[in-house]
Amino acid sequence: MARNRFDIDETLETPFNTKHLKRALVYTGKYKSKIAAALIFSACSIVIALLEPIIIKHAVDAAIPNSDYRLLVMLAVGLFTAIVTSVLLARMRTIIMTKVGQSVIYEIRRDVFEHLQKLPFEYYDNRPHGKILVRVINYINSVSDLMTNGLINFILEIFNLIFISVFMFILSWRLALVVIAGLPLFALFIFLIKNKQRKGWQAVSNKTSNLNAYLHESIRGVQITQLFTRENVNSEVFDKLSRGYRKDWMYAIKYVHLLWPVSNFIEVIASVCVIGFGLIVFPEFVSLGTLIAMSGYAFRFWQPIINLSGLMNAFISAVAYLERIFELLDEPVGISDAPNAEEMPEIKGTVEFKNVTFAYENNVNVLDKLSFSVKAGESIALVGPTGAGKTTIVNLISRFYNLNSGEILIDGKDISKATLHSLRSQMGIMLQDSFIFSGTLMFNLKYGRLDATDAEVHEACKIVGIHDYIMSLKQGYDTEVAERGQGLSGGQKQLISFARTILANPKILVLDEATSSIDAKTERDLQAGINFLLKGGRTSFIIAHRLSTIRNCDRIMYVSEQGITESGSHDELMAKKGDYYRLYTAQSIEVAG
Repeated sequence: MARNRFDIDETLETPFNTKHLKRALVYTGKYKSKIAAALIFSACSIVIALLEPIIIKHAVDAAIPNSDYRLLVMLAVGLFTAIVTSVLLARMRTIIMTKVGQSVIYEIRRDVFEHLQKLPFEYYDNRPHGKILVRVINYINSVSDLMTNGLINFILEIFNLIFISVFMFILSWRLALVVIAGLPLFALFIFLIKNKQRKGWQAVSNKTSNLNAYLHESIRGVQITQLFTRENVNSEVFDKLSRGYRKDWMYAIKYVHLLWPVSNFIEVIASVCVIGFGLIVFPEFVSLGTLIAMSGYAFRFWQPIINLSGLMNAFISAVAYLERIFELLDEPVGISDAPNAEEMPEIKGTVEFKNVTFAYENNVNVLDKLSFSVKAGESIALVGPTGAGKTTIVNLISRFYNLNSGEILIDGKDISKATLHSLRSQMGIMLQDSFIFSGTLMFNLKYGRLDATDAEVHEACKIVGIHDYIMSLKQGYDTEVAERGQGLSGGQKQLISFARTILANPKILVLDEATSSIDAKTERDLQAGINFLLKGGRTSFIIAHRLSTIRNCDRIMYVSEQGITESGSHDELMAKKGDYYRLYTAQSIEVAG
């Protein structure tokens, strides 16, 4: 569970290898024609730009000494045309690759979000939400430039080096060898520092994740922070995390800034050597125009080297983020349709547990060989101590977790062999924490049934007693609510959740502490809504802290660490004077007191 801490660095399951890059390139595969066009434009731009030193050489060696002004003008026009054409072709390539890159980033972000929608509860239970958000937003944004221009620029700079080398060797193979003499030394330097760069950017990605997780947690818990006057303590924690981020960033950036001066130093030395060798060692083989042209090519040769060093920095930092993105995409879904899964027919409501055993990550069985059956249309109340497994039972019916062993049958059909959509679309679950999305009240009410009419929405709200309140608002059902329903009371959020559940018309209903945030008066008004949900042959499971709300259930099951120790109606269990009797009596005394 350590990974659920904002101050614990995450470790990658496997080191980076070429499969990550291959997976990134899969996203670019569908844009091959556009990428090919961009490469052609870029290659033409490079070749045309490389003609410029040759044009200058002819001007220096032929046009100027011979006072051939006509040739000089033609060369000047040719130089201008080459520059403009090269710039226009490069611009066209930039436009194409920007569109391709942003399309690729869109697809990666879409795939990540869709995968997150399918991951089991355990994934979210074991990670701060901030560490998840940073992958979807920050990390994908960080690889945006790599996918937009980085990969194609890398290819083009390699082409650039090859073309420049060809032009240099055609012009003077002796001076060409002088220019490229420093290349092995630079390659050795890159080899020596690349692992340090990768580790540095991995550390930065960890600290970014930690910082984002703590920031998200602090914003969510700001009321508790102010209540317990923890502002200064929280600031110290945030300062510690920020300093950790700064330290790792400075470590990573140190190696980033080593590449440019080293490549620039070698470029200067190479340019000096070209002039020195041309004037001193090979004067009989090198004209003044050739020397000027080779100096230009020497600069052009090391310019892509410098660019490649910059791309290497961007690549190494982006790789650290790609690792995290693909790590998320590789997270097993866990709960998914079986290969031969079938659509669940319309549910009638018979539920049966057969020797069900289930444990969370700590491998301690919450349920151990649990068996019971529920008839269609029965209303079942689950009561007992906290942690006994009441919520686990109802979560397993909806297949939010996989069983360790045993079977759960609905209408005689093993739910593990039914498609998730066909199962969950026929179930209605109300939790203690009624989640309200940002948007209008109407949007929230129709969340589980988009085709519901406004009249049906109004009727559902009337049943639970929230309609009059909504109509009293200035914009009525079109009233905007903030994230998590801020501005609404806990009871109002529960009532909206009740109406949303009624509108979905589920075949199996689960109420998990659904009346916990409702005051006594509202609860009495709401009882009609509960009765509406329970009628019509609908199988219902109710987990309630207030035992008075479950007295009319067909059957009450007392769930303890030993499993279901008691089962019967309220009157039957009270007559037994067992666990349920003691719980009910203790609560009655507490309420009376």
